[in-house]
Amino acid sequence: MRTDSIFYQLFQNFPSIFFELIGESAATGNNYQFTSVEIKQTAFRIDGLFLPYINSSDQPIYFVEVQFQSDSRFYSRFFGEIFLYFRQYDLPNDWRAVVLYPQRSLDPEVPMQYRGLLLTQQVQRVYLDELGEETDRSLGVGVVKLVVESKETTVELAKQLINKAEQEIADEAIQSKIIELIETIVFYKFPQKSRQEIAEMFGFSELKQTRVYQEIKEEALLEAVPRLLALGLTMKQVAEALSLSVEQVQEATKQISD
Repeated sequence: MRTDSIFYQLFQNFPSIFFELIGESAATGNNYQFTSVEIKQTAFRIDGLFLPYINSSDQPIYFVEVQFQSDSRFYSRFFGEIFLYFRQYDLPNDWRAVVLYPQRSLDPEVPMQYRGLLLTQQVQRVYLDELGEETDRSLGVGVVKLVVESKETTVELAKQLINKAEQEIADEAIQSKIIELIETIVFYKFPQKSRQEIAEMFGFSELKQTRVYQEIKEEALLEAVPRLLALGLTMKQVAEALSLSVEQVQEATKQISD
């Protein structure tokens, strides 16, 4: 599962989710933009960076790392990236670091020379499988929790999150984005299943307004067009049978022949 990509999409589109995740006000996300930064002349790339929109030294920079693999030298690399970043950009801001682990067992032993940093509030470690009841209260935290949810309960949680999004988000564009992110996580967790199979797992009622459902519908129509034409129906008759225009049937026929 491409967890880096998932979290990049989450935090870029909904920075408020990150701040909820670390116990801050969701409104704090309005003051930040999320990006990924490569440090020049090194092999280091920081997974994510929350930079204040306003160039103000009283707002900290947040360094984010998504760590889903075992790495005994993780903290050496992570803190090296942070201090190299400040050497390169020479910013006056304070900083905080947040590490997202799927479970506590992947958190390696901290080298002695870095233990002081972890004793301060500058470094926060979040174990996604320990989020607990917070996922029931917050839609954003629930979406993050979905990434590490077991396959047995993924679909049920995804349905709950979609319903929650429909009830809590009035803006249709934002609602659509969060639902598409939920779908994307489900697709990554079930890579062997087709769109059609996943739609059946959800039930079409949950997906009928989403981009994924529309793609499934279009694929089904494309498959139906040549079958009906092969039965001897005219393009006009096919269009009427599938509630399409003649132009759409012609375009579908062209796509198939291409």
